[in-house]
Amino acid sequence: MDNGIFFLKEYGRVIITLRDVMDQKGITRNKLANLTGLVYNSINRYYQSAPISSVDLDILAKICYVLNCKIEDILKYEKPPLPYNGDTRAPVEPHDTEK
Repeated sequence: MDNGIFFLKEYGRVIITLRDVMDQKGITRNKLANLTGLVYNSINRYYQSAPISSVDLDILAKICYVLNCKIEDILKYEKPPLPYNGDTRAPVEPHDTEK
């Protein structure tokens, strides 16, 4: 920590898996856009897992409602390879705290 600023080296990422759910349910992007009232381009960005800087929770709620799925069906969190120690800003090996 430098001057009260916390630096994260790696925190993982969120992967959009909407394509998988839509393919399993046999629904097209056009149909999902019509059923949700969203524009095709919005659905297409999520479908193609395009880089999205901020997630619109209303869009996700509409998609989940129409697809009858849970949020965790269309978003997956992928952890970083190793946990990091924020104080040293260096990777640390996981350790067992119960001894």
